Amino acid sequence: MKNQAVASRNPWSFLPTLYFAEGLPYVLINTVSVILYKRMGIDNAHIAFWTSWLYLPWVIKMFWGPFVDVYSTKRRWILSTQAAMSLCMFAVAFSLRSESFFALSLSAFFAGAFISATYDIAADGFYMLALSEKDQALFVGLRAGFYRLAMIFGSGFLVYAAGMLETSTNDIARSWSAVMAASGLIFASAVIYHKFLLPVPAADGARTAKEKSDGASFAEVIRSYFRQEKIGVTLAFILCYRLGEAMLLKLVTPFLLDAKASGGLGLTTKEVGLVYGTVGVICLVSGGILGGWLISRFGFKRCVWPMVITMHLPDLFFVYMAYALPGTGLVYPLVALEQFGYGLGFTVFTVYLMYSANGRYKTSHYAISTGIMALGMMLPGFASGWVQQAVGYPAFFIIVCVMTIPGMLTIPFLPIEKK
Repeated sequence: MKNQAVASRNPWSFLPTLYFAEGLPYVLINTVSVILYKRMGIDNAHIAFWTSWLYLPWVIKMFWGPFVDVYSTKRRWILSTQAAMSLCMFAVAFSLRSESFFALSLSAFFAGAFISATYDIAADGFYMLALSEKDQALFVGLRAGFYRLAMIFGSGFLVYAAGMLETSTNDIARSWSAVMAASGLIFASAVIYHKFLLPVPAADGARTAKEKSDGASFAEVIRSYFRQEKIGVTLAFILCYRLGEAMLLKLVTPFLLDAKASGGLGLTTKEVGLVYGTVGVICLVSGGILGGWLISRFGFKRCVWPMVITMHLPDLFFVYMAYALPGTGLVYPLVALEQFGYGLGFTVFTVYLMYSANGRYKTSHYAISTGIMALGMMLPGFASGWVQQAVGYPAFFIIVCVMTIPGMLTIPFLPIEKK
């Protein structure tokens, strides 16, 4: 109980686990589910369409963002949503042994998506309340790095573990059930850790009391968001910046797993886990941490274009791989460069969203922005599977590269003069 009264701690003691616990549900629900369903025999078109619906809670979380902003503390929301996420992963684990596994597991993932989206609101709000504005910029690389580390842990280590179990048990359903149950245990452990290690910022409790007394309404929060400077350009940037990634994300793992006769690289489940879980993790976390340091050192405006180009240019590697179908030895360095560039480029995006969340409703404003971002991820995902099946992997990855252009075209018009 004494630890809970600590108003501040070294950010290194809680930020890594806070954002690891934010990234892991996202990757399990939106990326690992794709691999799981591919291994369970679901076709690309159905995988892309139905798993794209899982983005919906992140799109509409703006509607309950003000509720999280006003009622209780961000710290309590963090603990309760982590506990609920643990239960959802156990539900997925049990459902995979059923003949109706697709519908049951998809329902559990969908419930988990709502819980995860709520956790995102609370964790991001807690970050902005527990750290000064200078520290927010300084540690954005750390938070992005551990968020992405969780994503690599999920799509790398956990997928590799599932592949090992597939080989030893010759039972795909049982293997993935064990991995999902292990994920449930990770979230249960996170609840215990954060109960004792999360600080209790004075601004967290004081802000909640103030918002209740002022009677802030959802309409007021929304109006204040859309009154921001150049909000139309900001919305276009948020929606378009990740269009290419939205299409790429749904088809990367099917591309790696599909046989070469089908246009894929023919990697095993274990190899896919290694590609993302060894080389990818080092490069992506390094890119995220370096990006945060560069922005805190040189400013957002001077860093934006180099980092954006570094993020999108490596998409051409997938075009090359789709045509050349290289061996695993060349896939590793190409994935390493792509992940490093993504770490830099996504840091720019994250910092801009934080800088654009101003005023008394910054938690809600950030939730609205990330909800709009999720919409930009969800809509292209619906069609990506059918597009790939219609044109093949090489043409599909060319389309992905073209889809990165609209977001870049908005950057010169963003209100970033003072950032």
